[in-house]
Amino acid sequence: MYPALTVTETLRNDTHTLLWVGSEGGMEKALVERVGLPYKAIPAAGVHGISLKKLPGNLLRLWKGYWKSRRLLKEFDPDVLLFTGGYVAIPMAAAGLRRRSVLFVPDIEPGLALKVLARFASRIAISVEDSRRFFRQEEKITVTGYPLREDLKKWQRPEALAYFGFDPQVRTILFLGGSSGARSINQAVLEIASQLTQNYQVIHLTGHLDWDLIQQQTRALGPRYQAFPYLHEVGAALACADLVVSRAGASILGEYPYFGLPAVLVPYPYAWKYQKVNADYLVDRGAALLLEDRSLKTNLLPLLTELMNEPERLAAMSAAMRALSNPDAALAIADLLLEMA
Repeated sequence: MYPALTVTETLRNDTHTLLWVGSEGGMEKALVERVGLPYKAIPAAGVHGISLKKLPGNLLRLWKGYWKSRRLLKEFDPDVLLFTGGYVAIPMAAAGLRRRSVLFVPDIEPGLALKVLARFASRIAISVEDSRRFFRQEEKITVTGYPLREDLKKWQRPEALAYFGFDPQVRTILFLGGSSGARSINQAVLEIASQLTQNYQVIHLTGHLDWDLIQQQTRALGPRYQAFPYLHEVGAALACADLVVSRAGASILGEYPYFGLPAVLVPYPYAWKYQKVNADYLVDRGAALLLEDRSLKTNLLPLLTELMNEPERLAAMSAAMRALSNPDAALAIADLLLEMA
């Protein structure tokens, strides 16, 4: 969702008519309408890994989504379609087979829906060169980078530290669990937070999943520990951190390189395949370290202590991370769309 929103921000600088199509009951509706984009919903559902009991109902939703997509395409009559994956794209792609389209692949390895969509897309935009090996449509591919939201770019380190009221002389560790939260990361942080705050400042983006419990258990930690269930100004957290601990979703391919932020990556064990590939890309280039989810409780504190006691190593990781930055990715994807249109 966020890559697509970032591209629309770029396109809205020109005179284009935009329409966002999402899934019925999807969480994106409120976020899309908040930025002033018209939103239409279609029925959609997944079929991969679904039980036989649910499969007929999901196939029916896809069929209904296909016919609603046809009506929307006839009414809106777009010159070009942008797909960023997910099962909601399948009925729209099927209805728009004869229309020009651009497919953006955020993760390095595409999921099943993206692999299907790639067969029919006019052009394929990928975040990094390593994604090429997962596609046969070589002539369609352009390496654009991962689109970086403009509101992240406004933050510099001094202003970010002031935003949190942090001391510039004390180093900062960021724990990032995503919008819903990463329970295993949250639990591991709770166990070591009092030790960390003796030497460091901590920003803990918990998600909403464990927020009540975290509030109760961290009240006595003082101003060096700041937790948020959700932070709109996540750019401030990224800009002032010396090290981040997080999952390995696709956004790490754009956000961490832009800020030159060394990372300890903990791929989500139930999405291990895709997140592990993302993490390995940064680890292989010396920009990050990998920590398995099952090792969090025993290995997180020793690893953080080791890294924070080696400033030269952190500096080398930061330089390696920054070398991967591609801050104009949204513009590159917008250019592809304009070319197709």
